[in-house]
Amino acid sequence: MNNPALYSLLADGMLVTHLLVITFIILGLAAILLGRLWRWTWIYSQKFRYTHLVFIAIIVAQAWLGRLCPLTVWEQELRLKAGQAVYTETFIQHWLHRILFFEAEMWIFGLLYTAFGGVILACWLIDRKRLNH
Repeated sequence: MNNPALYSLLADGMLVTHLLVITFIILGLAAILLGRLWRWTWIYSQKFRYTHLVFIAIIVAQAWLGRLCPLTVWEQELRLKAGQAVYTETFIQHWLHRILFFEAEMWIFGLLYTAFGGVILACWLIDRKRLNH
């Protein structure tokens, strides 16, 4: 398959997927914290909480191992197959990259992800007896 337009579209889809994962992790934690205050029962869903915990655990592990997110790697590979320079900006890329990516040392990302993951893990440990089975 050698269709640059299709690879470009798939790369944009990968970028959107990346944004959705990040949004799920951030808004998921906000929902857990607010849900405890406002007594939302759905925040105790095992499926939701385990998925949330696994996602952040993967991100923390990647950061500590010094690895790029697979979604970033796959997007870059698709862009190269599309004949685009990595991070050549389409409209979607321009805005999503501004939201998702910023320059910093890798250890800073590791520290931030670990702190965020620690809060998620603490919430999970506090609520684990209330998680729906």
